[in-house]
Amino acid sequence: MSDSQYHAKASAVLASIEAAVDRWLQDDVVDIDTQRTGGLLELGFPNGSKIVINTQPPLHELWMAARAGGYHYKFVDGRWLDREGRELFEALSACASEQAGVRLGFSA
Repeated sequence: MSDSQYHAKASAVLASIEAAVDRWLQDDVVDIDTQRTGGLLELGFPNGSKIVINTQPPLHELWMAARAGGYHYKFVDGRWLDREGRELFEALSACASEQAGVRLGFSA
């Protein structure tokens, strides 16, 4: 994957996460604060916990840090997968649901 392809794909991921959080706020599902600085997106939950997703351009990876741990994702066969083959949006949904106390589902 070229650098420009990586940046486009990574930006699309961050934008889709922000869009989901905005929808949940408008639909009164959960109030998650978002703060984006360049390739870093921070999600702040009502209980004070955070999830951070950031781009790693030199490695062509996305990294996620949550209460459950830290994860590294590479774009493989059209999906962002960690070293165990777990998909980013699946892991993010599980971590966000646990931290928000309500079932949440992120998707590409």
